[in-house]
Amino acid sequence: MKQPIYKRKGWQITFGSIVVLLIAAAVLFFVFLNQSADKKAKRVAESFTTNLKEGKYKQLAQDVTTDSLKEVGFTKKRLQEKYQVVYGGVGVQDITVKNLKVKPGANSRIYDLSYELSMRTSLGKLKTQTYKTTISKAKDEDEWKINWKPALIFPGMVADDKVRLETDEARRGDIVDRTGKKLATMGNFYEVGVVPKLLASGDEKAKRIAAISKEIKVPGSEIEEALEQKWVKKDSFVPLKTVFDGVTSDLTGIAYSQKVLRTYPLNQASAHLLGYVGEVSAEDIEKNPQLKVGDVIGKTGLERYYDKDLRGESGGTIKIVNDRTKHETTLQKVARKDGKTIKLTIDADLQQKTYAGLAKETGAATVINPQNGELLALVSTPSYDANQMAAGIRTEDYKRYNEDKRMPFLARYAARYAPGSTFKTITAAIGLDLGVTKPDKVRDISGLKWQKDASWGKYSVTRVHEKAHVNMVDALVYSDNIYFAQEGLEIGAERFEKELKKFNFGEKYADLPIEMKAAQISNEGLKSEILLADTAYGQGQLLMSPIEQAALYSAIANGGKTVYPKLTVSQKAKAPQQAVKKEAADTVKEALIKTVSDPNGTAHGLAVSGKNLAAKTGTAELKQKQGEDGDENGFIYAFNADQPDALLVGMVEDVKGRGGSSLVIDRLKFVIADF
Repeated sequence: MKQPIYKRKGWQITFGSIVVLLIAAAVLFFVFLNQSADKKAKRVAESFTTNLKEGKYKQLAQDVTTDSLKEVGFTKKRLQEKYQVVYGGVGVQDITVKNLKVKPGANSRIYDLSYELSMRTSLGKLKTQTYKTTISKAKDEDEWKINWKPALIFPGMVADDKVRLETDEARRGDIVDRTGKKLATMGNFYEVGVVPKLLASGDEKAKRIAAISKEIKVPGSEIEEALEQKWVKKDSFVPLKTVFDGVTSDLTGIAYSQKVLRTYPLNQASAHLLGYVGEVSAEDIEKNPQLKVGDVIGKTGLERYYDKDLRGESGGTIKIVNDRTKHETTLQKVARKDGKTIKLTIDADLQQKTYAGLAKETGAATVINPQNGELLALVSTPSYDANQMAAGIRTEDYKRYNEDKRMPFLARYAARYAPGSTFKTITAAIGLDLGVTKPDKVRDISGLKWQKDASWGKYSVTRVHEKAHVNMVDALVYSDNIYFAQEGLEIGAERFEKELKKFNFGEKYADLPIEMKAAQISNEGLKSEILLADTAYGQGQLLMSPIEQAALYSAIANGGKTVYPKLTVSQKAKAPQQAVKKEAADTVKEALIKTVSDPNGTAHGLAVSGKNLAAKTGTAELKQKQGEDGDENGFIYAFNADQPDALLVGMVEDVKGRGGSSLVIDRLKFVIADF
């Protein structure tokens, strides 16, 4: 008996549905497996490139298939070492991964991997490198890993290739004076040392070391220490000291090696200004990752300020080479760029001469052209041996400098001091400009002490010379504190501060390549009459560096215009600023000429036959309160009134009992006489 047709059709429909469902499930399962594989392949690609970027070569090796390593004769450890040697050797850093792509490969067990790397080497930025390999899944394993090959270090590399870096070091640029005379340059010197096998042994060795120690002035214990270094062999040259004065000794065991070093022809005379160079420290590299161990950079002074320009950019070539096949491929080639020459406004001869005058003192001097602000000399004493610092100073010698109470590393021309009586010229110019001060205006002053009224308590202004009737010219010639204290009070604190700013007082001089705090008139403003009175004659809380004093005082020599100091020929300084009217500045200048020409003038010691010099001396006493005895700094500023193209501000510390400001004149007279 036949089955009903509708029942047969129902069975067929049910069976068909099951088949469709099974096929759909299989498809979905296949898609799921593929998606899972895609993710795992992408994950290992990201892990590999991330470890590469971060320099984690040990972890990177875990992302690589064992079979691919065996194929090129590598182990995971050798792979790690290869990356360290190659990338470390050429200074690879700042790796960036770009265009990372993972795509299905020829079959279900392979993916194609491609990516790009941009990086820097010790020669600079390397052009983007493109890498290709595959990712595979080992049999009976669920892990996907990178099929590694040496070409993943640098494209084109094979197992026995090496990467070599040939450097072409940039020559550090010179620092020269206004005429092109070299102040800092590269020079050939000799390093003195010993060769162990030439020292013999036993008593003879001890005898030879003692003789060498005496000859080169290096303790025998240091020589013994140097010989005990791990790298030293019998025929090694063991350096002990750099010789600047030529090779003279022929003692047995001693040897010499030529060396190119930074040298400073003026040495101590320009040490604070130029600074010195030295090998980078770990801290230097941390601040600037582009530096590497062994690099020489500017440590202080202009060497540091202009280091980037002076250092230039070293060139060189990175090659992939194969010693077996003699095949070479150039990976990177960079032309050397030597450092720039920095030309200063400094006059080398004047710098040397000024230093010679102050060498035995603790002091400073600044010479400026009051017409255009060019700094012609910047001297600070005591100084230090810049050549010794650049060559590598011995610990004991550095300690001696560092513990010297006179602070030989301090650039005193940029340090702040109370300017003393030299500042009276500015008070006079301001007073004249405002109409408060007049050349023929006389103040009646009795005695050597004065106070405005009883509100000043026990405080009074003192002076050295007793004169009953004092005008402005007399006050400058004899340096009368009381006269200028009274003038300052009449001008008033508000007007005094306002007028002082016209001289660029307090200017930071940001374009000047010297670290220097701005001048200050007081700690918190001229809030008392006593402070205003003291400030008017150059004391109180007034602080200025010799550089700032020179710029300020340029107005007296330059028809009332104050210049902006300038140290390099290329520096674009601001135009001189009219601080006071020309008539006011010229009136003060005439008084300064008399300060030199008048036998009773405080600067008469500068009088030179045939020279029309203008000058003002000053002393600033440093003490906690009135009545106490304190240290005293002496000052002089001077220029040729007929040809004012050089103005000197000189200072010597601790002149009390040694002649006061007259001592400063004695030390610098022969410099000023040539103006």
